[in-house]
Amino acid sequence: MRGRFVIVVDPVTQEIIEGKLAATVDEMGVVMARTSMSPVIYEVLDFACGLLTRDGELVAQMNGITLFTGTFGTQVKSLIALCGDDLEDGDILLTNDPYSGGTHACDFAIVKPIFFDGRILAYAINVAHYLDVGGSVPGSLAPNATSVFQEGLRLPGVKVVRSDRFSGEILRIIRENVRLPEVAIGDLTAQVATVRVAARRMAELARKYGTDVVEAAFDHLLSVSEKQARTAIAALPDGIYEAEDIIDGDGVTTDPISVKVAVTISGDRLTADFTGCPPAVAGPINCAAGALQSAVRTIFKALVAPQAPSNEGWFRPLSVIAPTGSVFTAEKPSPTGWYYEGSVHASELVWKALAKLMPERFSAGSYTSLCVVYVSGKDEAGQPFIHIEPQHGGWGASRDGDGANALIALTDGDTYNYSVEVIEARFPLLVRRYGLNVEGGSGAGRRRGGFGVIRDYEILGDGASAYCSFGRTDTPPWGIEGGKPGSVNLLQVEENGRKVRDFGREPHIELKRGDLVRIITGGGGGWGDPRAREPDQVRRDVEDGYITWEVARSLYGYEEGMAS
Repeated sequence: MRGRFVIVVDPVTQEIIEGKLAATVDEMGVVMARTSMSPVIYEVLDFACGLLTRDGELVAQMNGITLFTGTFGTQVKSLIALCGDDLEDGDILLTNDPYSGGTHACDFAIVKPIFFDGRILAYAINVAHYLDVGGSVPGSLAPNATSVFQEGLRLPGVKVVRSDRFSGEILRIIRENVRLPEVAIGDLTAQVATVRVAARRMAELARKYGTDVVEAAFDHLLSVSEKQARTAIAALPDGIYEAEDIIDGDGVTTDPISVKVAVTISGDRLTADFTGCPPAVAGPINCAAGALQSAVRTIFKALVAPQAPSNEGWFRPLSVIAPTGSVFTAEKPSPTGWYYEGSVHASELVWKALAKLMPERFSAGSYTSLCVVYVSGKDEAGQPFIHIEPQHGGWGASRDGDGANALIALTDGDTYNYSVEVIEARFPLLVRRYGLNVEGGSGAGRRRGGFGVIRDYEILGDGASAYCSFGRTDTPPWGIEGGKPGSVNLLQVEENGRKVRDFGREPHIELKRGDLVRIITGGGGGWGDPRAREPDQVRRDVEDGYITWEVARSLYGYEEGMAS
């Protein structure tokens, strides 16, 4: 709507503009991966880029971190509210505040208002994980932090660039508060480059079609997505679908944390209600409201249109209810460093509630936790290093197929762990083992759960240390319709080839030269009665080394000669 007139964009122009948006965010991603300094960015791809309307509604997002699906809009809207009219062409903003729509302090959001003809046309955003932002431990994510003030530097809505020139004061603040200043400034520069690319591409669109047409195309894109989402929800039976789960400790204690959700489908709307979840806990597995929104949106998108590009329109029929100050809506000064270990349980709750409703799309429970381990110390040249890496694990079986083996966790989407060659080239580590975790026949079912992984790192230097925060160390992934639970996650440290220590959420592990750090990720839950599994499938699993003959007999009721 422009004055009294409604601008209708012809279908060809609409398609071209949408293609340009998708190409722009992909180009931003390529620039980021090629110019960043941190291997957690250019190898793991722990970042995401997007474009938003002048009102802060997402219109395009590259494939990247799944959990950023819903934070872009809340972050940009919080900056709009903060800055008001105090934005000029050439400004670029920085925020890493978890309580203003973000995630945790390590995720730096760089936001550029894109001006054309003297007014804001759109916003470009790049959110990336920094190796270190200060705080009490290298890497900034102390698993036993009890306050956000232990988790590093926060810069909630500052102008890092004014009139296209970096703010020297902000750069000095960053340099003096992080352990790897050159890496941090390099990543910041890369992020700024990506949003400048976006500004050039949006200016090209505006010059070719005019701002009114471009904005009308934004509106049409959002409206079409909203309509499709409402149609998908309306096709489902109305009702209330509930789920419960356990978070295994918060990093300060190992006490189980009970969480639950009630998902209501009414007509063409879906509501996820987390009322009844406990208050924010002492440890850093809390997430703030922005991360909760994103966690739920991840599953909502999988429900209505998993393959379609993401934008704000898809989520207009979704409501998320949660009391403030809960484990999923933590407020300052509650720690949120390991927010993804808490928020993934919000995703899993909604997933679990909807699994039987749409079995062709949702599976049994997965290994859930990213099983991140931080290893830090000094390399042979005496330079500090910080190695951070998410791990893959087993996903649950679906009604129609076995679970996926060695797949990245629900929170992380299109990201990777390191190749062995990169690890050994960049860090004083040697990968001794990398294989599937097939122990015990966990996740048995008519369709069995996928397998996790086992990955061994040998420490090649002296004076190194590690810390971790693994979820699902006691409560395994859930099965469906008689399927067996999956297996739990575990960190082990093997000393001198003999003594083995086990860990889950651990703030400090001393390491010596020659120690083995062993990451064991769990397998997913099964779907259906294991004894209903086809004999030839059981036999094939035995022949492939996935299960033993004993497991085949005891769990699946298989006897030799049954398979055709």
